[in-house]
Amino acid sequence: MSFRKLAVAAATLVTCSAAFATPVVSQSSNAVALATAIAGSGISISNAVFSTDAPAGSAGTFAGGAASVGFDKGIVLTTGTTSCVAGPNNGGNCTGAGTYSSLKFDFTSATGAVFFRYVFGSEEYNEYVGSRFNDRFELLLNGVNIAKLPGSGTEVSINNVNCGINGSYYRNNSAISGCPSNNLDIQYDGLTTVLTASASLLAGSVNTFEFRVLDVGDANYDSGVFIEAGSFSGSSGVPEPGSLALAGLALAGLGMARRRRA
Repeated sequence: MSFRKLAVAAATLVTCSAAFATPVVSQSSNAVALATAIAGSGISISNAVFSTDAPAGSAGTFAGGAASVGFDKGIVLTTGTTSCVAGPNNGGNCTGAGTYSSLKFDFTSATGAVFFRYVFGSEEYNEYVGSRFNDRFELLLNGVNIAKLPGSGTEVSINNVNCGINGSYYRNNSAISGCPSNNLDIQYDGLTTVLTASASLLAGSVNTFEFRVLDVGDANYDSGVFIEAGSFSGSSGVPEPGSLALAGLALAGLGMARRRRA
């Protein structure tokens, strides 16, 4: 092949890669691997445990999420299946078998602080805002939920963050009157902006953290929480991409299931 043809082929490959903006998910239920993926500087993690009632594939690592999730790499926990993550948002209301996923571990902070960045997304948007089908996620530090909006005590949930309430923290991804879509290359109908959670601790003390996402009201319409790789740290700095070790990422199957609300 001539140099010119090689150059054209390379340029085409770069263009295609840039256009591919949906998260690429590799399913995993390995608690140590999931916890290690989000661990950053100044933090030591131990005794990681992953649990779910889904038959398989409710959690994993992802890459390529910068344009849709808001950060490039990390882990995702869902109420059903990671197959409901990858875009585009071109179907009905994606649902996987299962109602919750949880990643729990002990940790120590060398600085006496903990920070991490996360995004919550759901297929419950926008039809079920204000209803009892209020899927939720919890960020439990020593049993206390620290998933709160910046500068307030308001918990982050579908009913508290949407087009009409706390809209500055919400990104719409579906057709709804009066609320333009962001046209994100992800399956969820709505997501929060990238939020930062933080807490002050006793330096060197052993603490327990749990990321948990749950269906509420029924087992339909998936939700998920994304945690940025390397951001669970003792300082507020954004992790350097070159320091993140997430290998073997592959695109999960794009299974979707339409259903009617019972």
